[in-house]
Amino acid sequence: MAALPPGKHAPQVSLPDMHGKTFSLQEALKKGPALLAFFKITCPVCQMTMPVVERLRQAYPDATIVGVSQNPKADTQRFLDEYGISMKILLDPPGSYPASNAYGMTNVPTLFYVGRDGKIEVASVGWSKADLEDIGHRLAKESKSKPAKLFKPGEDFPAMKAG
Repeated sequence: MAALPPGKHAPQVSLPDMHGKTFSLQEALKKGPALLAFFKITCPVCQMTMPVVERLRQAYPDATIVGVSQNPKADTQRFLDEYGISMKILLDPPGSYPASNAYGMTNVPTLFYVGRDGKIEVASVGWSKADLEDIGHRLAKESKSKPAKLFKPGEDFPAMKAG
């Protein structure tokens, strides 16, 4: 379970992205809600989850959807290349993990959908197909579009899987 549940204010994190540019959640929320997807490259559940988060990013290109890697930059880049991830990735420095600790995380993947008001609306730990679909519906509503189909016919994703 996420340490910070829905209804709590999201910690205002500022982290470097893969190109050294600083991402500020506070600044991002001025444009609308944000999805933060925390992951570790060696986590099998993260390897399943992050490509689906990438599908959300592709379906809602104007939304703020960022991955937060708990790994060094070079290792993270290999993961992105292997799994076809092109979303903005932030680096939560290994060892100190300031963002992960601010959110009270104990497991990955963990997703936080943060509303415009800075409050967490969805906190999802591990793989939850229903939570991903809920986030997709929220992104669709925000963009005033129909919800995108996240899952392709014939794909066999479990309903839940612990991280």
